[in-house]
Amino acid sequence: QVQLVESGGGLVQPGGSLRLSCVASGRTFRDDMGWFRQAPGKEREFVAGINWSGSLTYYTDSVKGRFTISRDNAKNTVYLQMNSLKTEDTAVYYCNAVLSDRTRTPLSPNWAQGTQVTVSS
Repeated sequence: QVQLVESGGGLVQPGGSLRLSCVASGRTFRDDMGWFRQAPGKEREFVAGINWSGSLTYYTDSVKGRFTISRDNAKNTVYLQMNSLKTEDTAVYYCNAVLSDRTRTPLSPNWAQGTQVTVSS
C-alpha cells in the first residue's frame, strides 16, 4: 500500500553510532512501525517497534539500552538511533509496518531495499 525507503546506513567502528531513517510515501501512516534486520546467513529478525502515536516502543533484548526508535508522523518518517554498535549488529536493516507489539511480525510481506549497516574495526 505504501512505499518505504530506508537510509542512513554505513560503515562504523564498534562503539560508534548511526541513525537510520524510513520514509513512507503512502497517504496513510497510522500503523505500528518497526525495524527489522537480516545478517548474512541469518533469518530476518525484529529489532524495534513503535505504535502510531509514538507513546509505546518495544525492542528485541539484544538492542535494549542501545537503540531508540522514534517517529515523526508529520514527515511520515520513522527513525532508529543506534548507539554503542557491536559487530553483531552488522546487517541490512529494513522498515515495515508491525502487526502488533505482541507478535512483532511485519504487516507487509513485501520488503524495500533496506540500508546496510556494517560494524567493523
